[in-house]
Amino acid sequence: MHASVKNISDEQILSFLKEQKSAEKGFRLLMQKYQERLYFQIRRLVLAHDDANDVTQNTFIKVFRNIHNFKGDSKLYTWLYRIATNEAITFLNKKKKKATTSLDSDDNLLANQLEADPYFDGDEAQIRLEKALTTLPNKQRVVFNMRYYDELSYKEMSEVLKTSEGALKASYHHAVKKIEAFFLGRGSA
Repeated sequence: MHASVKNISDEQILSFLKEQKSAEKGFRLLMQKYQERLYFQIRRLVLAHDDANDVTQNTFIKVFRNIHNFKGDSKLYTWLYRIATNEAITFLNKKKKKATTSLDSDDNLLANQLEADPYFDGDEAQIRLEKALTTLPNKQRVVFNMRYYDELSYKEMSEVLKTSEGALKASYHHAVKKIEAFFLGRGSA
């Protein structure tokens, strides 16, 4: 993120976006401020660099088309995070539908892409965790990522996902149990 963008508030960015003559500048500032954070949030869901780039681009297209719908009921980043998460889930669902017609399972496909990705720099433990995450249903994977990687509270997650805190706690609990079972069942392979 550029140093100058750090000092620009969301309110300033939104004021640029509201004026037609400064909307392009506002959108450029919005992207500079949030693109990297959203990319990594998306990347943890879709795993592959190229897919994350595509989903990030789709996210910003959706943001550009719908910025006038942002009411300010939540923080700007919460709204962006929700759009990015939904775009990633939509992407994964489309990919899963395509994978059901192929011989390779979706889980193996994601795991193989991760290992072959030259932009992934995780160690063996990280690869095993990512492989375990590919076995989770999308909702559990999203909840686990938000809690484990992004360290969001259940209240914050509830705002993003529009789901009760109790349901999120249950999803996280189930995800953790499945990840533990994956590690115990797989040994050190």
